[in-house]
Amino acid sequence: MQLPDVVLKGIVDGAVTHVYRRWDSPRAKVGGRQLTKLGVMAIDDVREVDLEQITEADARACGEKDLASLTKWLMKRPDDRIYRISLHYAGPDPRLALRADLPDEAELEQIHAALAKMDAGKASGPWTHDILQWIRDNPAVVSKVLATLLERELQPMKVDIRKLKALGLTISLEVGYRLSPRGEAYLDRHRSKQ
Repeated sequence: MQLPDVVLKGIVDGAVTHVYRRWDSPRAKVGGRQLTKLGVMAIDDVREVDLEQITEADARACGEKDLASLTKWLMKRPDDRIYRISLHYAGPDPRLALRADLPDEAELEQIHAALAKMDAGKASGPWTHDILQWIRDNPAVVSKVLATLLERELQPMKVDIRKLKALGLTISLEVGYRLSPRGEAYLDRHRSKQ
């Protein structure tokens, strides 16, 4: 579920308590969590509602200026059902702390196992070490350059880099990426074992 920056900020400060979405079926689950650039959002409730049930107060509580603007936005997909998703801020992105955490030997083994599993799942073969090494050697270089170098499509490659970020190994910059201290420690250990 895409959440605009203004809505995310509202959720973090408590001003936004729910959002509305038009879906053919629910795409959020009670108890679910969504990782965003401002942290983790927890989903408390998902229920189908009729447009007529939504009030001015509901519209403001979801970050809209008024009911008319919310209604206009919801009518862009008139054939789908309307869902009210109640949510709250559940804390900072756990990857932020993880990427600064230097792994011990057991964690290095876990990282290695996770990367080996990612490599095994890719039909084109191992990729994790090459991308980590390239990011280390080329911090803040636009990802298109990496995609061209590796002869990969840009968007699938970015998805792969997000998998590395989920392990706390990389940091996204305004342009490109860099290795986190955790990623550096993993590559240092990997190089020493070669």
